[in-house]
Amino acid sequence: MRWAPPPASESARPATRPLRLSAAAPRGGEGGGFKKGARHRGTLSQLSTSVNSYWRNRGRKKLRGGGWSWLMSMAQVCCDSATPAAAAVVGPEAEARARARAERRRRAGEAGRWKHAPAAVAAAGTTAEAAAATRKRRVEAGELLVARKHGAASVTGRRREMEDAVSVREAFVAPADAGDTADGAAGGRCDFYGVFDGHGCSHVAEACRDRMHELLAEELVAGDGDNASSSSPREPAAWTSAMERCFARMDAEVTSSGGRAASAASASCRCDAHKCDHVGSTAVVAVVEERRVVVGHCGDSRAVLCRGDGAPPVALSSDHKPDRPDEQERIESAGGRVIFWEGARVLGVLAMSRAIGDGYLKPYVSSVPEVSVTDLADGDECLILASDGLWDVVSNEAACEVARACLRRGREKWCAEAAALLTKLALARRSADNVSVVVVDLRRKKH
Repeated sequence: MRWAPPPASESARPATRPLRLSAAAPRGGEGGGFKKGARHRGTLSQLSTSVNSYWRNRGRKKLRGGGWSWLMSMAQVCCDSATPAAAAVVGPEAEARARARAERRRRAGEAGRWKHAPAAVAAAGTTAEAAAATRKRRVEAGELLVARKHGAASVTGRRREMEDAVSVREAFVAPADAGDTADGAAGGRCDFYGVFDGHGCSHVAEACRDRMHELLAEELVAGDGDNASSSSPREPAAWTSAMERCFARMDAEVTSSGGRAASAASASCRCDAHKCDHVGSTAVVAVVEERRVVVGHCGDSRAVLCRGDGAPPVALSSDHKPDRPDEQERIESAGGRVIFWEGARVLGVLAMSRAIGDGYLKPYVSSVPEVSVTDLADGDECLILASDGLWDVVSNEAACEVARACLRRGREKWCAEAAALLTKLALARRSADNVSVVVVDLRRKKH
């Protein structure tokens, strides 16, 4: 079959995919050239020289007549479509894209970067000694809390909004056996630590941060009043009862009036008034005594105990996921369903089966916590509380190894260093959520 040249006019030629041309030198030859599959970004005269050089170096004849004019017209179309591509978007859309690029660059530069800021006032309710030992460094990307017994770090990461909250309250309530502690110190140690991972908005997590320790202290004092004749440490059953009543009261506060009361009390809340009951938060709280750790949690935030002497870490909480067999059975017995939509979700919406708030998903999403009381051993090193922004990308073993590495450096503020390093590790592993970490020193020796 004889070859026929393509039509000379652009309107008459068939609608085919334009040929991509390039001014790169051909393989095995000298000078400019073109190749298929690459886009040419030069002028039309440069393209003509490249095409001529290509055929000359290949030992073939130049294109002539209609074939040459058709090839050059195709090259002109290719150049015209490629050169002004960046200027095709104008007006408000171009401005919006520029703002989005600037925001992505800003977040990428801030992620995991810590800056020293002026010392801030310690959390309300702490003693003067605790205030002197506690220092906060606030940055645009997050917050770093430095103290002798603990350290906390919280960063926004790759999310647009910060919905996590961290609570650290030293000596928030007197121990039940304050007058007869094992080490002879009056009052002993009874500190409160909490990590709250909000979803939908931040006002529920902030309410938990501001109120959870107060509610728990009230419930503990009320329980101690019922057993005023006893000076022994609180029993595990007493801790479980106090935690359950505390979580129930906290849930009632944030869901009252459709969640609008908690929303109005938060300065950073941006959700609509009719969607306040669509907001909730996970909660993992730990009360550290001299010889025990009490953990209560609902949701997928986690508490991990780092043992000494090379022992494996101990998870003090189990994530409340909808596809966990007992949780799925509870949801279905209440009339709900677990739907797999980018993972297991309650009614196809929420990726956790227990949380504080989320009034529109009651009773399928419960606020009843699971409580564990763990006796501490002499070799225990630290306790790690964190949101799922860390645990989604870092295992329990890896987190404890990071904490041990900071401990071995022998610095006084190693807890804060471990918390900051864990947040940076989560960001380096491409965590897509807010990351909040609290590290508590459990060593018994004086330091």
